[in-house]
Amino acid sequence: MDHKSSVRERVWSDLRRVALPDSRFDFDFAEFIADFEGGEAACDRLIADEAYQNAELIFITPDNCLERLRHRALLDGKSVLMTTYSIKRGFWLLDPAEIAPDLYLYAATLDGMERVGRPVDLKAIAAMPPVDYLVTGTGAINHEGIRIGKGHGFSDVEWGMLYRLGRVGPDTPVDAVVHDCQLLDETLVPDVFDTTADLVFTPTRTIRVADAQKPDCGILWDRLDPHMFATIPPLRELKAMRL
Repeated sequence: MDHKSSVRERVWSDLRRVALPDSRFDFDFAEFIADFEGGEAACDRLIADEAYQNAELIFITPDNCLERLRHRALLDGKSVLMTTYSIKRGFWLLDPAEIAPDLYLYAATLDGMERVGRPVDLKAIAAMPPVDYLVTGTGAINHEGIRIGKGHGFSDVEWGMLYRLGRVGPDTPVDAVVHDCQLLDETLVPDVFDTTADLVFTPTRTIRVADAQKPDCGILWDRLDPHMFATIPPLRELKAMRL
């Protein structure tokens, strides 16, 4: 077992005590990023931060622990860009001006997002304003903001596509929301395509990271899993755009 796999197994054992099961995957943390006890407090910490306060367009990953944040963003009049599960049906935009207020909570869910949100292809995203702020959940993260996800690489691909479209860059704030048991003390070494968080919000703490690394590359085609290329339509769209 490699180091990241051993970290995942250790964290998942602790997380099971505080995690909320997924309706499809129960406690199979290899398939989803869990919501957890105290998630409301972590979200409250995030929305008090100026990066959230100043943002108009936020990219929020489709993680269970961020459902309440997507709902709050719509209530606050902010547009939310997100992907479907495994990015298999691409990107969707939740624009509060296009959704009835009584559907905001439904829109914040993965099922509701696809019913009341608007699908957007990469050409449409390229014509949008830059993303002001990016928020992600993750499997584990250390005090230097280096994340360990489920091991599938979806966050790296999301950043790579948005970077190549010019919608995110070195100055785009990236924050993570996790439970305290997912916060690691150990040293981790980021890869060239890893996006380091500027801030980490837990139910009890806010960790500020100095000099968070942001990849200065798009999709590394020679390192991309062929299965991801075959199952993620926006990757094929990006390839056709020669970006």
